[in-house]
Order: sequence, then C-alpha cells, then structure tokens
Amino acid sequence: MTRATTSKPRRSWKPSGAWITTRKVVQYLALLVFLVLFVLARRGDTAGDIVNIPMRLDPLLALSNLLSSRVFLMGSSLALLTVLLTLIFGRAWCGWLCPLGTVLDLFSLNRCRKIDAATPPDGWRGVKYFLLMVILVAALLGNLTLLVLDPLTLFYRTLAASIWPALDQIITASEVALYRIPFLAAPVSALDMWLRPEIFPSEPVYYRNALVFAIIFLGIIALNLKAPRFWCRYLCPLGGLLGIISKAALIRREVGEGCKGCTLCTQVCPTGTIDPQKNYASDPSECTMCLDCLEACPRSGIVFKARVSPAAWNEYDPGRRQALTSLGLAVAGVALVRSTPHTFREPSHLLRPPGTRENDFLEKCIRCGECVAACPTAALQPAVFEAGLEGLWTPVLVPRLGYCDYSCSACGQVCPVEAIPALTLEEKRTQVVGTAYINTNRCIAWSDHQDCIVCEEMCPVPDKAIYLEEATVILRGGETKRIQLPYVNRELCIGCGICEYKCPINGEAAIRVYVPSDNVLSF
Repeated sequence: MTRATTSKPRRSWKPSGAWITTRKVVQYLALLVFLVLFVLARRGDTAGDIVNIPMRLDPLLALSNLLSSRVFLMGSSLALLTVLLTLIFGRAWCGWLCPLGTVLDLFSLNRCRKIDAATPPDGWRGVKYFLLMVILVAALLGNLTLLVLDPLTLFYRTLAASIWPALDQIITASEVALYRIPFLAAPVSALDMWLRPEIFPSEPVYYRNALVFAIIFLGIIALNLKAPRFWCRYLCPLGGLLGIISKAALIRREVGEGCKGCTLCTQVCPTGTIDPQKNYASDPSECTMCLDCLEACPRSGIVFKARVSPAAWNEYDPGRRQALTSLGLAVAGVALVRSTPHTFREPSHLLRPPGTRENDFLEKCIRCGECVAACPTAALQPAVFEAGLEGLWTPVLVPRLGYCDYSCSACGQVCPVEAIPALTLEEKRTQVVGTAYINTNRCIAWSDHQDCIVCEEMCPVPDKAIYLEEATVILRGGETKRIQLPYVNRELCIGCGICEYKCPINGEAAIRVYVPSDNVLSF
C-alpha cells in the first residue's frame, strides 16, 4: 500500500511582517508627499521653499551646486539631515524615502526570481562611484551636466514633462468618451471641475521629447529584469555618495551565531549585498536597511546594532586608480563640451527664464525640473539638443508651446538653488528674456494684406511693445487698401513670447522671439 504524500506549502521568498509593513508605509507616504508637493508646485499657490524640499534634501545636488557655484545656500543645508540620517542608519534613504527607489520596488519585474549567475558581478557596483566622482570633478570645473543622473532630478523631470501630461491626456480622453453617455454627463463634469485646475491644468500642456524622457524612465525600470534594483546597485550616483557615508554608519546589519546558512536572506535582499562566502555578512554601503532579511530569517540570526568602527573597504569601492580615471575623464569631457559651437555663439532662439543670463545659470542649474513643473503655461521645457551637452535638460523658453506669463514669477520662487533668481513680480516684469522680430513674409497683415492685430492685442506691456501703423497697400489687381501693419518697439519688448504663442499662423509663427540683442560677443 502506497503512503499518500502531501507536499508542504512552499515558503514565500518575499517576507511580510511588522518591519516590512512599516517600511512600506513609510515608502508610500514619502512617495505620496513627493507627488503632493509636485502637484502643489504646478498649481503655483504654495511657497517655493515648501514645494522644493525634496531637492534640497538631496546631498548630491547640494554638494555639486556648492562646488560649481562656490556659494553655500542656506536652503541647501537641509541636505545635512539626509547626511545625518545616513551616518546613523546607513542607506536608509534609498530603502525608505527615495521616490525612485519606491517606484522600482512597486514595478519589480522579478519578484520571484532568486539571485543567480545571471546577476552582474559585484565589480559593476563600482560604476556608481565612478559616476559620482566624475560628477563632482566636473562640478568643480563649473559643469553640472551629469546631474541629469541624480535620481530625484530624473524622476521629477520625467514626471513633469512626460508622465503627468500623458496622464492628463488619458483622463481628458476618458472624460470626453464618458460625457457622451447621458446619465454620466453630470458626474463627469463635477469630476472635471474638481480635477482642474487643482491637479491638472485647465488647458492641455505639451512638452517636446516627452517620449524620450518616458523611454529613459521605462528603461531604468526594465533594468530590474537583470537584477532587483539594478539602478540602485550599479548606477545611482546619489546611492554612491550615501554608500561612502554609510561606511561610517552607526547602525549596521550583523549575523549572529544562530545562522544556519539557509540562504533565505540572500534570496530576499533587493541589492544582493548579502555574501554567503562571508558568513552572510553585508556591505553597509550597499545595504538599504529594507529589513527584508530580518523578517525572512527563521532563527532570528540577524540583528541591527550599533558599531563605531568604519566598515571594511571592498574591491568595487572607489580607489586611487578609479579616482585618477574619473578626474581625467571629467576634465576631458568638460573641455570637449565647452568646445562646441553652442559655447562660442548662442543659438538665436535659446531663451532662458527671467533673470538667468546674468546669474551664471549653467554653473548653478541642477536640472531638477522644478521650474518646468511650476510654469503655468508650459513655456519652460527641458532642453535636449538645442542648448548643447552643457545645457542638457536645463530649462528653455519655447514660446510656440507657451509664453512667460506677465503675472507669474513662479520659476524663480521654486528654484531650489537660486539658478533662477527669486524675483518679485515687479522685478520680473522688467527682465528682458528676448526680443520679438516680425517676419513680414509670413505675417498675415504684411504679406497677405489681411486684417490681423493679434500680436498687438496680446502684448502685456502697459505701453505696448507691439504697435500698429496704418498704411496703404496696393493689391494684385491694382486697387488700394488701408491696413494696419504691426511693428515691434524693441526698447519696450521683454520677450515674453505671448505674441509668438498666439500668432494664428500654422507652423513657425510670423513673429518670433530671439535672444536679447545685447547678448552678443565682444571682441
């Protein structure tokens, strides 16, 4: 007689317990706060010092800006809180507070995948330290281009220029479809009145290269297929900085005598830092204090306790050779970037936010996207190619997509590093962003001899930088016609771009804003 066999339920590799629940609650709350501050920044009715708190908590942004601008900002001292947290609890920021890290956990693509030979070797962990050193050396030379790799700037910029506009389009399309159903018309209208402008803009906004930002972001998520939290393990420069600080962290993970080598902790570690060859010890600079291993251990063999001595250095940690290589690469890269035509002569339509041209803008801008999110008309867009590599993802004004609102100074108020000056509304209205020029070959009044005074009507300057003069024109048949022709008074024009935005011509506008005429090279 054959004895019936019953298979024991397999232990889930993903632990769940009080500590894990606590961490997840903190993670989701931190992400929620990040999103709420993002929405408040878009609404423009909350103080800039509040909505830009996440950026000012980032020590990599604060240190890079300090090295590049040679100015210590009191607002950046908030980053010392993150440093203090790291000195006590190690890379707890990465495991508990980082919004990008939380998103990577939410979209983990291999929840049931155990660490195997396909995981990249530990030597790859040195890449993030290499990127960190290149960023800091370049910052010392006045270049902040590679801050596009900071996790907060990367996530915020993608949210502002890609995810949020796409979500707005999805909601708008859904509302249009549902509104056609008679009994849903009233609820849809009520929902739309609640959403706009509290969460989404009253009118759709459009961003160039939104697909590029989305692809980069999705690519970072897709790297989870190769290894859990691939970005955090191998690429994140902020993680590299916090990892170095974590070498001296007070609270660290240790393995007690109760460990029997069951490997459950290695299976659940999201950063793969638990090494069976070292008695299941972990590197404090790689441990994100997620506590998954604590809940997974069946014998309570893992403890987190205080230690004063610094942790041992590993092969992938930054060394002299890596430092020299990063130094040479940073110097060569900055030199090559500054030898491009964009450095010699600025593109004619490369418009910047008010007050930035006299403010060493490129040496201060951390590419965070706060100003892009705060701009109510979507006039500020992240630059890709038009500003050269040195200006990658810095804000540029694109009047055809939006205009610099005469009654708004939000961009300067939300800038966490004062790259855009925090001008009062009165001061901002006198700042010259550019100068408008009329292309008479495209202008409806000049070329087609049809009545059009849109640009003059829209000009917000009290004394009107665009004025009209009546003239007699001869039509093709020989008859004459009286028509008002627009002109630009360049002494009054501030380059807000509303004339270009409102120009009814399809494609390139008949009136365009160029960089200020006094912004020329002197020899």
